[in-house]
Amino acid sequence: MSIAENYDEVLKGKYPAKAHAKKVAEWIVAKGGDNTGTIYLEAQKSKLLEDNDSEAPFRQRRYFFYLSGCLLPDSYLTYDLSSAKLTLFIPPISPDEVIWSGLPMTIAEAREAYDVDDVKTTENVNSHLASASTSVQSTIFAIPEQVSDDITFLSYKATNFDLLKTAIETCRVTKSDYEIALIRKANAISTIAHVNVMKAAAKAKNEAELEAIFLKSCIERKAKHQAYHSIVAAGENGATLHYVKNDADISAQNLLLLDAGCEVDCYASDITRTFPLSGEFTAESLAIYKIVLDMQKQCIAALKAGVLWDAVHELAHKIAIEGLLALGLLKGAPEAILKARTSVAFFPHGLGHYLGMDTHDTGGNANYKDQDSMYRYLRVRGTLPARSVITVEPGIYFCRFIIEPYLKDPGQAKFIDVEVLERYWSVGGVRIEDNILITEEGYENLTPTPKEIDEVVKIIKSG
Repeated sequence: MSIAENYDEVLKGKYPAKAHAKKVAEWIVAKGGDNTGTIYLEAQKSKLLEDNDSEAPFRQRRYFFYLSGCLLPDSYLTYDLSSAKLTLFIPPISPDEVIWSGLPMTIAEAREAYDVDDVKTTENVNSHLASASTSVQSTIFAIPEQVSDDITFLSYKATNFDLLKTAIETCRVTKSDYEIALIRKANAISTIAHVNVMKAAAKAKNEAELEAIFLKSCIERKAKHQAYHSIVAAGENGATLHYVKNDADISAQNLLLLDAGCEVDCYASDITRTFPLSGEFTAESLAIYKIVLDMQKQCIAALKAGVLWDAVHELAHKIAIEGLLALGLLKGAPEAILKARTSVAFFPHGLGHYLGMDTHDTGGNANYKDQDSMYRYLRVRGTLPARSVITVEPGIYFCRFIIEPYLKDPGQAKFIDVEVLERYWSVGGVRIEDNILITEEGYENLTPTPKEIDEVVKIIKSG
């Protein structure tokens, strides 16, 4: 059985907070940090909406969750490096709150629910930090701007705000079985939602109707939070990379680009499918779809631990150039087109990004100041480690705002056939995105969402 394949079985256990804390502590010590120090983290605070007495939507701080698995607001944690003791502090019972919201989680319940050594209430945080057994005149490791004003580190000889954030961001790149299981579950739920949208597409009157179907499919399966704002783009709206209006009427457009994914216990899925709303491609949209599917399949096949992501991104561009040359959209020698970076006009974004607690997860080492336009928006640079999860999401887009400057540049325009291009504007954009687990031997695709042409068409027509 592959890593965490049976996600329900894996998720019967606890989120591995102590293993994560140990991993982060080892990173800190390896970078010269005090091995007798203490890690300190705070949960997100509960807040009210501005000018309103209603609660604002809550999103747990990912740094805190990584070392706790706890979704409670207004909580704290410490991890003592010398004793490897992880302590969680949860809010005490407030009678006024109980009247409105019911009983909160108790200390006993928290000890049962979370992978920690001890649970206390939040009024004990400062006394715990001041205790000799905790501080030993050592270093406290914390994250800047995430320490409350009433917290004191006076008993520590040093406060280090430099290492902890980077330590957690680096450690998050490689995933435990439990984390992989959460991502797999999010993919499974999101796949049902994608298929339900495909089934409803032919009768839909607007983009918002299809977004609602996606959200309903996730929420009724207890995935109440989306990993990001969905992109539900019909026709030429699909040429906008992060289109978010999702309210245009659907009439004669051929394609729908659906980029949407739920999250499960803070872990994201990120899936894109592009398909014909009526179940029938045009000649132009089918041709572009085949190129993008080929880009994705070849790039996924190239993946394994240690592969240079920059090179896989370049491979995607080479395949795109080959396909666009075959259609007559591009003209000239493929090597010259690649060197001129003309393909960036049609594929302007990076091939993918790390995935985890954030959709665009940490540790990618992007370089948005790169002068090379082909790599500027590549969110991951360098080699991929085993147990990382990365999205593979090539696309080809016909965005006038992006392409028209290339047509005005003689050095670029010579590679583009304007007459052929005219036939493709209505395609909008095609993107296909899966979530890929990197292994020592190769990869595992965590995304079971249909993407083969015959299968997708059959689903659409079944609706």
